[in-house]
Amino acid sequence: MPFGRSGISISVIYDLVVQFIFTIPTFQKHKIHDFRELVYGRDYIFEPIEGLKKGYMTAQCKGVKRGDWIILEDNGRSYRYQVEQIDYYSEPSDMWIALLNQAMVEET
Repeated sequence: MPFGRSGISISVIYDLVVQFIFTIPTFQKHKIHDFRELVYGRDYIFEPIEGLKKGYMTAQCKGVKRGDWIILEDNGRSYRYQVEQIDYYSEPSDMWIALLNQAMVEET
């Protein structure tokens, strides 16, 4: 049976394959960085704004990117934030400041 009679043309299949290939890099997994075991004031600083809905966080660790998740703990509650913006310092190169948006609060 010729391909032209199957109901799906080769050009449509080609367009779908090309579209799929070019959208693969946009699927990016976001990492979770758990700061619950670290010490506030020594390992990181979190400055809340708008209550605890948002905040600025400064820490020193590599690999945190926009879209990643940060887990913090305060008084037996875990707070999950998503990194909205992040800027790394030039020295030390693994120190950063980020704007975080609260996503979830959990009792621990």
